[in-house]
Amino acid sequence: MDLPVTPPVTPMLAKPVADIPPGMHYEAKWDGFRAIVFRDGDTVEIGSRTAKPLTRYFPELADSLRAALPPRCVVDGEIVIVRDGRLDFDALLERIHPAASRVRALAERTPAAFVAFDLLALGDDAFLDRPLSERRAALTDALRGAGPPVHLAPATGDRETARRWYGRFEGAGLDGIVAKAPDQPYRPGERVMLKIKHERTADCVVAGLRHHKSGPVVGSLLLGLYDDAGALQHVGVCGSFTARRRAELMDELRPLVMDDLAGHPWAAWADEDAHAARRMPGGPSRWSGGKDLSWVPLRPERVCEVAYDHLQGDRFRHTARFRHWRPDREPRSCTYAQLDEPVRFDLADVLTPPPS
Repeated sequence: MDLPVTPPVTPMLAKPVADIPPGMHYEAKWDGFRAIVFRDGDTVEIGSRTAKPLTRYFPELADSLRAALPPRCVVDGEIVIVRDGRLDFDALLERIHPAASRVRALAERTPAAFVAFDLLALGDDAFLDRPLSERRAALTDALRGAGPPVHLAPATGDRETARRWYGRFEGAGLDGIVAKAPDQPYRPGERVMLKIKHERTADCVVAGLRHHKSGPVVGSLLLGLYDDAGALQHVGVCGSFTARRRAELMDELRPLVMDDLAGHPWAAWADEDAHAARRMPGGPSRWSGGKDLSWVPLRPERVCEVAYDHLQGDRFRHTARFRHWRPDREPRSCTYAQLDEPVRFDLADVLTPPPS
C-alpha cells in the first residue's frame, strides 16, 4: 500500500464539554465503530480506533468503499448498523466473531454502512496539516455522487442548527454533537475536538461490585432496574471513582456482601443460556480478552442515583456516573418506567443530504 498516510493511524479524539460552543463546525456524534479507511486501488484496509484491523469483520463494505471512494485516499469515519431506523450498536458487537461464516451471515442479515467525516490523504497529498475547512471541502468533492451504504456525515456551521440536531437526532440512536474548530489540522490521537453528549439521571439498585485493579477496593458498581415482571435486570455499571472514594465505598458496602450467590437475582450469571431470560453481568467473551469479569454479590438493598448519556436497548450504552446515594428510595421502586425515551427519529432523515 503506497499512500502518503499509511496505517496504523490513531484517529483524532474529542473531550467532553457541557454546552455547544459558538463559532465551530458541527456534526452529529455517531454511535458506532470509529474507523479509518485506507484505499490504494483495489486494496482496502479498515483500521479501528486502536489501529487494529477491522476489514475481515465487515466484508460487505469493501466493494462499497471501492465504488464510492477515490482510487487512493485515507478517510476517517464511523461504521454503523441501522435497524428499524435507529443505530444498533449491539449488532456491531456481534460482528467481532472468529468464524468467517458467522461474519458473512451477519453481513447479509444486518449490512453495515460507513459515514465519512474527515479526509487524511488524497492521491499523493497528505491532508493532516491542512485546516478542517479545507479537508471537509475536499471530502465533499471526493464523495460527490456516492450513495448508500457510504455516506458523507451531515455538517453545519450554524450553532442553532446544531442545537436542533442535538435534540432531534437522539431519537435515531445518535448520542450528541461533535464540535471542531474550522482551522484545526488533523492531530492523530489528540483530544482536540469537543463532544456534547446527552445526560440524564436514574435511580438504580446496587446489586454487586467489581474490585479495582489496585486491590480490594471498589472499581465499579453493578446496577440494576426492575422490569414489569419484577425481575432485576443488569443495566450497566458506574465507575471513575477517586482512590479515596473507592476505599470509602468498600467500607460502606461491606455489610451487604453475600458469602455466595445463592438467592441473588443474578446467581446464574456464568450460565450463558440464563442470559436469554434475564440481563445479568456478562461472562467471559471474545470482547473480554481474558479479563477477569468476576464480581462480588451484594444484597440488593441500596439505591444510588447515576447520570447516564444514552440507552442501548434496555441498558446504559456507556459507564454511568455515580451522583449520590438515595436512602429515600426503595429498591423495588427502581424500574424502567423512570427512564426517558427520546422521540423516535428515522436515521434515513439524518443521512438524507440537504437540497443542493
